[in-house]
Amino acid sequence: MTYCIGISLDSGLVLTSDSRTNAGIDSVSTYSKMHICKSNPDRFLVLLSAGNLATTQAVVHQVTRDVEEGVAVNVNTMAYMADAADYIGNVLVQKIRKYNENNGFIADATLILGGQIRGRPPRIYMIYAQGNHITTSEETPYLQIGESKYGKPVLDRFLARDTSLEDAAICSLISMDSTMKSNASVGPPIEVLCYQADQFTYQHYQMEAEHPYLLSIRQEWANQLYNAFLAMPRLVGQVIPDDSRTLM
Repeated sequence: MTYCIGISLDSGLVLTSDSRTNAGIDSVSTYSKMHICKSNPDRFLVLLSAGNLATTQAVVHQVTRDVEEGVAVNVNTMAYMADAADYIGNVLVQKIRKYNENNGFIADATLILGGQIRGRPPRIYMIYAQGNHITTSEETPYLQIGESKYGKPVLDRFLARDTSLEDAAICSLISMDSTMKSNASVGPPIEVLCYQADQFTYQHYQMEAEHPYLLSIRQEWANQLYNAFLAMPRLVGQVIPDDSRTLM
């Protein structure tokens, strides 16, 4: 299992991923789930992946090879991010079909595509195993793949389109830490990429489990949650509306 987040803001994009692919008792494997695509200077594209590792690696390899060999359709020939999502969705479907037919097992994967093409706004897409895709909205400026349920509440509470890149990055790390706390199949190294709109450059961070900043986020969030819990109104002495009795 894995966990990846793509956040689309007025100011740019934040993409965050873990690196754990197997968390059995005797085997923990790590592979980066963040793949920065080779592309022309007028665009920036990055893929996050969840699902069958062989399938996602095959997709990344095909997308990279199509650029290197200059085939007629590749990520450099697209005028819109939605077109790039369609192209990558088609590659994903082809690889899934190939592995399913040859091996008789389900080799599904799900991708998040984030980036910008010059003259167009930055966008985030979730690409399903069937090749279709969805994008973010004003109400929900983020997309998740993998083990998404544990880290969703903090994203819902604090993210909005006008959130700053830095605050969104912190929010994504809290979301990731909440997920790691509840599910051992999600784990470090954690990667965070911040992309400023129209700049076509990015900041990339990779943090191991004991990275000081990751530890500080974890400890401070735990402290703040504990203090908020202690500040909650106490139940004892409250009037119960149903029968107007006082709880003793």
